[in-house]
Amino acid sequence: MHLNALKLHNFRNYEQQSFEFDPGVNLICGENGQGKTNLLEAAAALSTMRLFRTAQKKEGLRFETDDASIEGSFCAQQRDFTLEMRLFRAKPMEVYKNGVRQKRQSDAAGIFKTVLFCPDDLLLVRQGAAARRRFLDTALCQLRPNYARCLEEYGRLHEHKTRILRDSEEHPSLLSLWEDFSLRMAKFGAHIIRYRAYYIRKLLDSAAAVHAGIAPQETLSGEYKTVSDVSDPFAPVPQIEQELIRHVFRHKQAEIAAKSCLSGPHKDDLLLSLGGRSAASYGSQGQVRTCTLSLKLAERELFFGEDGEYPVLLLDDVLSELDKKRQDFVLNRISGGQVLITCCEDGILDKLHAGRVFPIENGKII
Repeated sequence: MHLNALKLHNFRNYEQQSFEFDPGVNLICGENGQGKTNLLEAAAALSTMRLFRTAQKKEGLRFETDDASIEGSFCAQQRDFTLEMRLFRAKPMEVYKNGVRQKRQSDAAGIFKTVLFCPDDLLLVRQGAAARRRFLDTALCQLRPNYARCLEEYGRLHEHKTRILRDSEEHPSLLSLWEDFSLRMAKFGAHIIRYRAYYIRKLLDSAAAVHAGIAPQETLSGEYKTVSDVSDPFAPVPQIEQELIRHVFRHKQAEIAAKSCLSGPHKDDLLLSLGGRSAASYGSQGQVRTCTLSLKLAERELFFGEDGEYPVLLLDDVLSELDKKRQDFVLNRISGGQVLITCCEDGILDKLHAGRVFPIENGKII
């Protein structure tokens, strides 16, 4: 899989710019604040249908413009595709595949696959559970289109149910809808939990092997934490659904009192350990970074195992945050697929054998 070309119109600080990429290593260089990360964000958006730096797609629009677009042409499974995202300030985003508008954004997720690694990801182990759920969801939405649809519907139901609970004090009649929304959330939540359980098992097996290559003296392991009443996250979906229903009905009054959805896959977490001890609580800065490196590189390997081709690897100035040992570890494991890497340090440039170099200044190739 590789990205052939990318066209940006009014996206972030790009007014109008086209890129044609090498199927190997592509280096995006320049000073900070010139648009290097914006370019990687556009490429990542074509795989996830969202912007990794904001939940509001309209924030991707260039200042004082009302619309923007990201258009990419790429090759996957020896077939050529085009994807286009049209962003608007006053209406929902539109997505086109091979020129045909898609009914749902999730219908286009995962056709083009990427693995993004940015400096914020180095804090993944120590950040809150939401960051680790986002890490899992980003991969799963690309690997399993049905997961993306379940997650989209669950999120919509969760948002509506939360509003019902928040407004129920002033409008008690809204609580008549609580049961229907709870049942529907349990239905989609059961699918989400089962997908996550299987993915996490594969991810941890692969990450442990990667981790052993850089820190053989420590063992990386982890645990999937979900709703306490779910006895087996690998069980058939109907069983998980019934356990979720029993759990939420037992906590109905607590939800009404708290005015929020207290449990469900929207509260899931991935607990990581090094040598049997919590990586978040006891890991040093170096250990935490090695743990995150292992997870990201394992994610890339799982994509390859699924499709027989590597996803496009997006490295956003992450090497400058690593010591020489970890820099070399990453660089030695990224062969065999396309890489887009941003950088502004000369020392790192010398280690790369880029097929194409894109000097960026103020949203333009110079």
